[in-house]
Amino acid sequence: MPEPVDRGGLQHSTHHGLRDRADMTPRPAGASRVTMSAQMNPSDANPGGNVHGGTIMKMVDTAAGVCAMRHCRTRVVTASLDSMSFLHPVYVGDIVTVLASVNDVGSTSMEIGVRVEAEDIRSGEVRHTSSAYLVFVALDSKGQPTPVPPLLVETEDERRRQAHAKIRRESRRARQEALKRTMDPGFAPPA
Repeated sequence: MPEPVDRGGLQHSTHHGLRDRADMTPRPAGASRVTMSAQMNPSDANPGGNVHGGTIMKMVDTAAGVCAMRHCRTRVVTASLDSMSFLHPVYVGDIVTVLASVNDVGSTSMEIGVRVEAEDIRSGEVRHTSSAYLVFVALDSKGQPTPVPPLLVETEDERRRQAHAKIRRESRRARQEALKRTMDPGFAPPA
């Protein structure tokens, strides 16, 4: 039988076992990693048998949300879906596996990276079908942002993912600032 994983301390219990505030002890990325699988059915697809992108996006958001809650042990909300790529189609009958892990944390937010794979149940072929990066914000019992524990990166892969997440965070900030400037009444678009 596998050993239980210590997923970090908790305090200030609220409903559904989630906490008002997280214990701020740094947590390893592996402690919150999520793997979810489901077989795709006709109700998940169009008449041609291709699974809807929205079905995959819901699975991605669900897995990423569970991962974020495991890291901070508080309620979380999806703040943004930075990007999602669809590399290959998913078909009715495929087993879809969604893998989510914390890439980096800010003061009250976390970037969760998600990889989606589809397995042809007959041949056993596994295809990487999608990737996504989502940002979640931790909330206290009043629905206000609350601090999240630091992330412990322990492997070279985790260090690489954290470095890439920091670049995406700066890119998001720069994009927000550029968009904010266009809201200025004196803004003149470039010629």
